[in-house]
Amino acid sequence: MQRSVRRSLLLLSFALFALTLQAQTPETARYQQAARNVTITRDNWGIAHVHGKTDADAVFGMIYAQAEDDFNRVETNYINSMGRLAEAEGESAIWRDLRMKLFIDPQAMKAEYEKTPTWLQKLMIAWADGLNFYLEKHPEVKPRVIKHFEPWMALTFSEGSIGGDIETINLTQLQAFYGNDHATVALNQASSFVTDPGGSNGVAVSPKNTIGKHALLLINPHTSFYFRSELQMSSDEGLNSYGAVTWGQFFIYQGFNEHCGWMHTSSAVDAIDEYLETIVKKGDQFYYKYGNEARPLTTSVIKVPYKTNTGMAEKSFTVYRTQHGPIIRAQYGKWVSISLMQEHVKALTQSYSRTKSKNYAEFKQIMELHTNSSNNTIYADADGNIAYFHGNFIPRRDPKFDWTKPVDGSNPATDWHELLSVDESPKLLNPASGWLYNSNNSPWSAAGPSSPKQSDYPKYVDNGVESARGLHAVRVLETKKDFTIDGLREAAYDSYLTWFEKPIPALIKAWDQTSESNSLKAKTADQIALLRKWDFRWSGESVPTSLAVYWAEELDRQRIAADARRAGVTVPDYIATTAKAEQLVAALSAASDKLANDFGKWQTPWGDINRFQRLTDDIVHPFTDAGPSIPVAFTAATWGSLASFAARPYKGSKKIYGTSGNSFVAVVEFGKTIQAKAVTAGGESGNPSSPHFNDQARRYSTGDLREVYFYPAQLKGHTEREYHPGN
Repeated sequence: MQRSVRRSLLLLSFALFALTLQAQTPETARYQQAARNVTITRDNWGIAHVHGKTDADAVFGMIYAQAEDDFNRVETNYINSMGRLAEAEGESAIWRDLRMKLFIDPQAMKAEYEKTPTWLQKLMIAWADGLNFYLEKHPEVKPRVIKHFEPWMALTFSEGSIGGDIETINLTQLQAFYGNDHATVALNQASSFVTDPGGSNGVAVSPKNTIGKHALLLINPHTSFYFRSELQMSSDEGLNSYGAVTWGQFFIYQGFNEHCGWMHTSSAVDAIDEYLETIVKKGDQFYYKYGNEARPLTTSVIKVPYKTNTGMAEKSFTVYRTQHGPIIRAQYGKWVSISLMQEHVKALTQSYSRTKSKNYAEFKQIMELHTNSSNNTIYADADGNIAYFHGNFIPRRDPKFDWTKPVDGSNPATDWHELLSVDESPKLLNPASGWLYNSNNSPWSAAGPSSPKQSDYPKYVDNGVESARGLHAVRVLETKKDFTIDGLREAAYDSYLTWFEKPIPALIKAWDQTSESNSLKAKTADQIALLRKWDFRWSGESVPTSLAVYWAEELDRQRIAADARRAGVTVPDYIATTAKAEQLVAALSAASDKLANDFGKWQTPWGDINRFQRLTDDIVHPFTDAGPSIPVAFTAATWGSLASFAARPYKGSKKIYGTSGNSFVAVVEFGKTIQAKAVTAGGESGNPSSPHFNDQARRYSTGDLREVYFYPAQLKGHTEREYHPGN
């Protein structure tokens, strides 16, 4: 009897096991196998250190960890990159979607995927599997649009600059053309200088300028807060990289491995061109002139679904293309097409491969893929090399044309030719200065006297100008010969505000020349007394910083930038040489009044005004003076601060709140072992209930970088959890 019962139980167990196998899809089995091959270690800051048997396993684990931290931002990036934002946000996003769909076609992406090298396909499959496994294990998470990720989707967001290039297309003009019978809309030139210029700082210091005789690297992207995750990914196949990952991508965008590190800064390289197309209509067909020919425009219909209160709807657009690219607007009675880099597989290859570079030669070879189109790159390695690469996508063009403006598309001489090689582009390797940097300015000051010479290159390689931040960086770097990792951090937070060097003395001179009978002179006497003593440095306790920033913003409201542009000079030079004395003093009076009205007195320290606040994980954050916030001493990069905190008031607020600038900051020393320190705005998690939602805020606001746990030995004693995805 007992034998019969045991036999029955055994048969039942076998039957249940067989049913389980039948119920398990091949995809689920693949997910679970990958999960078993991955270990995620969360350190005491909530940062994921992901290890997989293979590179594909590491990709599976790191994207799973990203989804755990902030699935909404992961999904949103791909909703945007595929032109599907209107499916989540409604009709207001239609034109953004159309802009993206001009370049991102799902069928074309799928065809590109089929031709992708096998090794890269494995990573893309692992990427999709990791996200789908996360959704399978978290049914409470409801995607806004993407219910199931497919490997080809990774190609739509393969390198940060592709999306950035597309987003240079003006939506108002695009809407006028495709929504209003090919209408022309002229846009006013920006007349504000206060808007933070964005961008980033990258610095590399050679061993000869360091105490430890090791190369140093500063990684300091200026982006919107919470734009990237911080993590480490490694495998048994040689992968081991650490740094900032744009939410949803499967490679370290700015970071380092055991051998080298890389930092990207937005470039002023001319990587995008517009063409004025001469259009002729014959019957129902449009043609564009090219030389002596009239070539037919290619047409296609793009459908843009969008959410309504009653369900989904759809708008269709007939779009036009020439050999130069899609038509994006009308101007001067002509249609305008745009050419930009569109190499999705190459871009993904370059983005991932550089994270496994072992030396300068390998890194440079990967740069020859030429898909980091809108960025400069600052590099340092354990061999003691430092390098600068200017841009990474520079089509060869006829220099007789002005490429800063739309060129004549009917003239074959305006066609793009092959790309400039890395060696033909501005670059530096181990400059005699012992340092190099970029702050989104021209490369002609990148290493002081050792910089590339502008006369050696065609004009179209760079359209940049010098900035207050660039001038500041050179001063910080040019005389120091005893850098340490902490010294580089201190340089990155140097508090000097170069922008005010000319304007403040001009203001003081204007006040000195003001008649005693002018009531504003007595009203602003105490303010001027403070500004006379000011050393042009920010601090949380600084009242002069508050006065100077509010004074400059008042001048901006008076559209002084437009006056400076008409005069052909910079705003600081215009203030110092041309602006009327009464205008400068009156602006100080108005700034003082605003400070007094908003904060009770004009003598308000900068830290009481300039605040960091993180209450929710909303992509558009709801700022409020009623909520908790902390002071930030550094200003926007506009004023020359290397550390950047772009802040402004919001509806109902008097204090100003930052949304971009310093985001992920790291300093790295490449010795026999890696030493690194870093900080992230707010915290690693997007969950307000997580202890890691805002646990780095104080460190962020003061530039107090924490130790990076790059090696397993460093993680000992600093580990909160170790697990496999799904457990």
